[in-house]
Amino acid sequence: MLSYNARLLYEMKKQITEEIERLKENLTTIYHIDGFDLSTYKLHVGRIEGLRRAIDLLQEAEDVINGKT
Repeated sequence: MLSYNARLLYEMKKQITEEIERLKENLTTIYHIDGFDLSTYKLHVGRIEGLRRAIDLLQEAEDVINGKT
């Protein structure tokens, strides 16, 4: 059985990944409906990159706690 912290980390990564997928889907939908709008594209891509960075930071924190760094 996973500890509370391990479950929390797993769930956070899962939810962030789901949000990335949702944003990617929205990006393709917006493109097909509204045409190409550079500012909207940049906004969505920036959000996706920010969420990917959040996953990286969670992994780094986990490594520190587990003594891997």
